[in-house]
Amino acid sequence: MPVFHEDSFRINSLEELEAIYGDPSPKSLIKEIDYISDDYRAFIHASPFMILSSVGPEGLDSSPRGDPAGFCRVIDQKTVLIPDRRGNNRIDSLKNIVRDPRCSLLFLIPTVGEALRINGRADILVSPELLKNFAMGDKLPRSIIRVTVDRVYFQCTKALVRSKLWKFEDWPKERPTPTAGQIFKGLESEFDAERYDADYPKHMSETIY
Repeated sequence: MPVFHEDSFRINSLEELEAIYGDPSPKSLIKEIDYISDDYRAFIHASPFMILSSVGPEGLDSSPRGDPAGFCRVIDQKTVLIPDRRGNNRIDSLKNIVRDPRCSLLFLIPTVGEALRINGRADILVSPELLKNFAMGDKLPRSIIRVTVDRVYFQCTKALVRSKLWKFEDWPKERPTPTAGQIFKGLESEFDAERYDADYPKHMSETIY
């Protein structure tokens, strides 16, 4: 392998970057808008899984969010409401939002190749009546994240096709990573990984909401 200095191959300007990639596809510009269209609304309401990205003084955070499809509700062309369910109380995303409202959402739907992303600004609401509207049984979310939309854009299928994410026949037949208990044990040698993994399904059923 030839020896080279990596810094000499680093891109340092927009001009250098654009010289490599060229102009964006015209269609990629058409599909970016500053409001939630009817088709984008349908995509959001069909999604059971979303990733919330936020930024704060300590850095960046990306947090998975999931519930039955429709859990993220489009209120109007500029507003999405997201319930914040029970978790581990790190509340990294919420801490970020309080100090810096900028956020990004990425919506996925199983078997659908496209993804939908929203860039906007968020705040946190705790109105009792609003919380009741997002109840799961008798369990209320801790708060509601309100996102005001700046830009909406749908991503083409290339990434999900390349990853074969929705191609069931190519999914691993066995778990390809250590279990959660094994990961904990790697961080704390005295941790009882077997007990943790055995007990977790019951813990999940009791604490999911």
